[in-house]
Amino acid sequence: MITAIGVSLFLEYGTMFFVKANVRTYPAMTGLLAERYQLGGVVVTMQQILILAITILLMVVLQFIVKRTRIGRAMRAASLDNDAAQLMGINVDTTISFTFVLGSALAGAAGVLVGVYYNSINPLMGMMPGLKAFVAAVLGGIGLIPGAMIGGYLIGIVEVFVSGYGSSMYRDAVVFAILILILIVKPTGILGKSSGEKV
Repeated sequence: MITAIGVSLFLEYGTMFFVKANVRTYPAMTGLLAERYQLGGVVVTMQQILILAITILLMVVLQFIVKRTRIGRAMRAASLDNDAAQLMGINVDTTISFTFVLGSALAGAAGVLVGVYYNSINPLMGMMPGLKAFVAAVLGGIGLIPGAMIGGYLIGIVEVFVSGYGSSMYRDAVVFAILILILIVKPTGILGKSSGEKV
């Protein structure tokens, strides 16, 4: 976690050195993407529907890779026991490299979706979503893809309620308070299970 934050800071401020910290905007959405639908008192845009669909598709693809492919089995084996995975013929270095490539690709896709939703990008836009993604993973259960999705949706719902009924200034504080609370009450997360270790 600390290494990931350090690398992300290096990339963000390195990018700022070369392209400056100016906010850049996406072209305005036109045509089908600009359509709006009203369901009762709720307004849903085609853009939001598309973002949700792409997110679910990426999650399904990730779940397939992790659970149904050879490299996915290698990733799970290496995460459980590095030395045992090597003894079984798994190239742990290649597996770790693939994991970082896969994670970076998904982070890139998330960055594009966030930029499209807010219609702007800047070098520091990924810091807070990245930290909240970590909170979502802990809330749902580290290492569980459906758990991370559930955690993300719960955090999003909490943020909306805090902004709507309280103040948007406190929504980040509430998210990190949830992290502290879940670490104290149930460190394995909502879907995580405690597993005893034999000694």
